[in-house]
Amino acid sequence: MLVHVLLFDAGQDSEGIHSLELSGHTVVLMFENSDDAERYAGLLEAQDFPTPSVEALDREEVELFCRDAGYEARLVAAGFVPKTEEDRLMLAPPSANRDVSNWQESEPDSSPDPSKGDSPDLDAVRRRLEGLL
Repeated sequence: MLVHVLLFDAGQDSEGIHSLELSGHTVVLMFENSDDAERYAGLLEAQDFPTPSVEALDREEVELFCRDAGYEARLVAAGFVPKTEEDRLMLAPPSANRDVSNWQESEPDSSPDPSKGDSPDLDAVRRRLEGLL
């Protein structure tokens, strides 16, 4: 079965896959529907995130890659309806993203930076507002 993932610099030496940090785990989203993947990519771009490309890959290959890398692969099925706050991140990226300007070179710091407006309270408000969309 083919799934759709978000790749950065696809086909290049610096290729990377989009992932989320959820409950201490690195999660790679596999979209069953290409339109869902394209929409998610557009939401990332709207947040000034580097624009990923949507690539169709074999689900087993993605899951094998994730296992080898210590990541968790999660399928976002067509028609997926979130039931929890964490589930909502499968349809829309978090409002606060890591700094990925140098993602090819080093692992970015994931701690919030209050000077940039990153705070748990602000993030909670953003999530509630996103839920209204």
